[in-house]
Amino acid sequence: MSNKRTLDGFFKPAESKRPKIEASQEVSSHASYPYPIPHLPCSITDALGFAPAAEAKAINDQPDLDLLHFQPYIPKDVQADLFKFLRREFFFYRVQYTIKRGSIQTQINTPRYTTVFGVDETSYFGVDGSLLESKTKQPVPKDRYKCMPRPLPQCLDVLRKITEGTAGETFNFCLVNYYANGNDSISYHSDDERFLGPNPAIASFSLGAKRDFLMKHKPAPMSMSEPAKPEAKPLKLLLASGDMILMRGTTQTNWLHSIPKRKGADSGAGRINITFRKALVRGGTENYYQYNVGSGGIFRWDNKKQEMVSWKATEGSPTPGPPGTVSLTA
Repeated sequence: MSNKRTLDGFFKPAESKRPKIEASQEVSSHASYPYPIPHLPCSITDALGFAPAAEAKAINDQPDLDLLHFQPYIPKDVQADLFKFLRREFFFYRVQYTIKRGSIQTQINTPRYTTVFGVDETSYFGVDGSLLESKTKQPVPKDRYKCMPRPLPQCLDVLRKITEGTAGETFNFCLVNYYANGNDSISYHSDDERFLGPNPAIASFSLGAKRDFLMKHKPAPMSMSEPAKPEAKPLKLLLASGDMILMRGTTQTNWLHSIPKRKGADSGAGRINITFRKALVRGGTENYYQYNVGSGGIFRWDNKKQEMVSWKATEGSPTPGPPGTVSLTA
């Protein structure tokens, strides 16, 4: 057979192979982590230096609404790699908890996988991973928290710093949700807890499958002294991979938002949601760990099965220690 290229072959462009993402040898480790979390590969970190990838669209044409929608924020070339990295490396939980309304108790099964990192403003993590009091710089009392706060791993801290520069805000908490498919969801709610302070800013990232983001105004209280405000219309945004919504101002006080179940396109694919926020007092730390870690088992992505599976510590794996245990971070 001749080695000469045909005319068709000559004019046909050569297929470009996507460079393989090399795993980082450095890890983030802490006594509260069930296992170490690798640092971001340099290719992803470098690409994030160009974020935001697009200018934000302001959405503030309705009463009490102040949003910035970046389409996208994360550069397109690394969206899929970042999604796969985070899904593969994070430990997640399927939290069950009980709520009580009067004499009636109801068990809630969280319809998504969750995990959380951070601590409120009254404390901070020292360079060795120990928890210190913000005012005195001394170790926090062992009974300060019922939960076990843990610092943001490097892979989230990189994104946090970039987001703070964009938002003009500071954040000390990161909540991560994994929606395994269209059946996972989150009902209407607002992030207006007192421990977030007045007019909190929430930066919310999407990676993976597209999902609808619904918003509706809270019922306005009746007032005889103030003129009625214009009626707010429900809002529906399609969040694609790499998008970021920045909710700020009076949005959380006056609006509810949700991610409904999805059928049809993308209903079988997974989605990761990353939110940065700032908790001011200890109650915020207790709340976030209770509802995003709880007391259930740990789940980790199984690439062969293509699903989250129950994870158990194996011989040689780090096991959580008491709050303030020294960190070993490369």
